[in-house]
Amino acid sequence: MNPSTALATVLVDELVRCGVRHAVLCPGSRNAPLSFALHAAEQAGRLILHVRIDERSAGFLALGLALRSGAPVPVVCTSGTAAANLHPAVLEAHHAGIPLLAVTADRPAELVGTGANQTVHQAGLFGAAVRAAPSLAAPSLQAPSDCAQHPRWRSAVDRAVAAAHGALGGGPGPVHLNVPFREPLVPPSAPGAVPGWSAALEGRPTGKPWTVVPTAAPVRAEVELDLGRPTLVVAGHGAPPAPPGLPLVAEPTALGWPDALAAGPWLLGSPVLDQWRPEQVLVLGRPTLHRSVQRLLADPAVAVTVLTDRPEWTDIAATAVAVGTTLRCVGSPNPAWLHGWQQADARAADAVTTTMGGHPQDTGLGVAQRLVAALPAGALLLLGSSNPIRDVSLAARPRRGLTVLANRGVAGIDGTISTATGTALVHGGLGYALVGDLTFLHDSNGLLVAPDEARPDLTVVVANDDGGGIFGLLEQGAAEYSGAFERVFGTPHGTDLAALCAAHHVPHIRVSASELADLVAPARGLRVVEVVTQRTGLRALHDQIRTAVAMAVGPIVGDSA
Repeated sequence: MNPSTALATVLVDELVRCGVRHAVLCPGSRNAPLSFALHAAEQAGRLILHVRIDERSAGFLALGLALRSGAPVPVVCTSGTAAANLHPAVLEAHHAGIPLLAVTADRPAELVGTGANQTVHQAGLFGAAVRAAPSLAAPSLQAPSDCAQHPRWRSAVDRAVAAAHGALGGGPGPVHLNVPFREPLVPPSAPGAVPGWSAALEGRPTGKPWTVVPTAAPVRAEVELDLGRPTLVVAGHGAPPAPPGLPLVAEPTALGWPDALAAGPWLLGSPVLDQWRPEQVLVLGRPTLHRSVQRLLADPAVAVTVLTDRPEWTDIAATAVAVGTTLRCVGSPNPAWLHGWQQADARAADAVTTTMGGHPQDTGLGVAQRLVAALPAGALLLLGSSNPIRDVSLAARPRRGLTVLANRGVAGIDGTISTATGTALVHGGLGYALVGDLTFLHDSNGLLVAPDEARPDLTVVVANDDGGGIFGLLEQGAAEYSGAFERVFGTPHGTDLAALCAAHHVPHIRVSASELADLVAPARGLRVVEVVTQRTGLRALHDQIRTAVAMAVGPIVGDSA
């Protein structure tokens, strides 16, 4: 056995000992030792290997696997720009707190800075976006003492996995393990080994990691909240359950979304706040979707308490009066306070449904509303950024029986199909994704699943409005900017999604929004359902809904104190 084969074999063995059960691999030359070691581990039934040819998609596939399973997942690639293509997934993992392991092969140190092919400065490549960034030394045949380095290799893996779990502080997140390899990069073709290198394969006989590092309990910092005061709860991405008896405005990826006010984001932009403005707001998780929420949190007359286990808490307007990890509640909520909000919500939700029903065109809002209502119990729903997740939040009725996930760490559109694939592969049930057309095109390589690879049970619903529909709802979508809008914001592409899917041998069907309910029945494998929607008139529809909600809520009878 040569040194590079020994190093790779030890690293993979220790990853398995640390609980790694899925790994994503991109083909390459410098990472050949790891490729052979991962293949051997899969053949031995020790892990499940997923091979992808695009490093950016591979990074998000690993992220999706880790997002749904909660366990660290390594993505392994060769050196140079291959490693750089993992950066978007690393950033998402950093801000979302997902245990991703970026394992990059590298050239030996003596080749860095010499003009050697596919060689860049990889140590520290991801900067502050990783919890740890160990870089190993490449072993060589000329250094007999290197054969005694296997405890250090195993220890480095244990530290990397522990850091990804958040056991070393900072919460879960990505780790960069940089591994230089010297030639030869393939196992010897004939039996035999360099003397002493076989010892590198020996772990302690228990089968446990070389160094056991328990996952640390989060820091406990208790804050007090008087529930007797008029209190509104705002729950964002990754939010824990909310205290009972309080009105809740929740984003779809919050655990409490099934119990949330159906029209919460619309209510916060309506006159209902004139009568039912809270004295305090409890923020759970990281809300990012709605400007009406941010305006409420920026109100200096509203006391904001934030509950989070992340070092970066939500306080964009710097109005938070207290931040903690756990809540100590005093007092009891006033039932009239909750009842008033529920009355307003019932009226507002009906106004939303009625207004949308009168709209003559298929829109992303309508797709979201119908899809969420039709999904079978136990399904996974991965929501794309930009409009899809907002459409679900604004138009779909909150419901139980779904696992709703999204890339909200940085909220980019890159890698979404691959993330959805990863989550579906470990979900254990049917998977669905709702994305826009630009998001779909941005990660069309996520459809590339080789014949020998596991295929997810995943239906990708694409709301195709031929461009960037979300920009029509922002400032640049106003009429005075219409001369430049379509070219630089709307960006119509005219891509034939059916042809694109056919090139990847992925089934495709084009339907109307009203036909969606018939297409969410249990289906195996990967498929794409395209719904042609309209973005012209979308800004006007939002204005109509806003006006209808304002008229519907009116004065609510009851004591708002």
